Amino acid sequence: MSSGGGPVAFVLGGGGIHGASEVGMLAALLNSGIRPDLIVGTSVGAINGAMVAADPTPSSVDRLTELWGDLARSNVFGGSLLAQTATLVRTGTHLQPAGPLRRLLADQLGDAVIEDLAVPFHCVAASIERATEHWFDSGPVVDAVLASSAVPGLLAPVRIGAEHYLDGGLVNSIPVGRAVWLGARTVYVLHVGRIESPLRPPRRPWEVGLVAFEIARRHRFTTTMAALPDGVTVHVLPAGGEPLSFTDRRQFRYRDFGSVPGRIRTAREATKAYLEAAAS
Repeated sequence: MSSGGGPVAFVLGGGGIHGASEVGMLAALLNSGIRPDLIVGTSVGAINGAMVAADPTPSSVDRLTELWGDLARSNVFGGSLLAQTATLVRTGTHLQPAGPLRRLLADQLGDAVIEDLAVPFHCVAASIERATEHWFDSGPVVDAVLASSAVPGLLAPVRIGAEHYLDGGLVNSIPVGRAVWLGARTVYVLHVGRIESPLRPPRRPWEVGLVAFEIARRHRFTTTMAALPDGVTVHVLPAGGEPLSFTDRRQFRYRDFGSVPGRIRTAREATKAYLEAAAS
């Protein structure tokens, strides 16, 4: 639906396993009768967003919950340490083959093309050859989503045409600006809970790159938010729970699917409370 504030956009950011929180946010939004006129996604947000773009009703949340359950039960990100090491030795670049994720997405989305989705959908990936963001707004959904979620080192770059793509979070982790540029006037931002965590100087070698990445992603988000044009309302939805520290190594446990039900439930409850307060 479009509110009195103009076209409504859902913006779904990246965040790996923590993207399960977005499922809870989507449940609260759709159960509250809020429907998107546009969906913009990055990385895991492209996966969640594509599912809702195909079916912008509460039933899509059931399908997303099932998909996240399939991620936990299947070998999409499975395999022993030995198998992962063998994949890395064979490829030299990544730990996991993309085939299982492709098949899981194809089971849910089939051979749909973006142009035929029920809601306009855009997702972003990082073009290696052009060193810039590339927006997919047409063509096969599964290819675009795989390109947007090709986490460096975990999955191989995705080749589409003559270009190779990596995870969209490298270039636009929370793409509010894209939604506004496309005409959205009410924007709901679904993120995974990291943007509230305070940063501090790195203390360990592995923190150096993480701090640098966080500065870059947060700078783009805060700059975009500061430059919003008049007439645009943005709701940054809460993930619920304690903000995840940027030094917490749990954020790198991409196979920790035991936390998924709790993340969905916590985000649903927090977002429901936020929406009720905003409406009062």
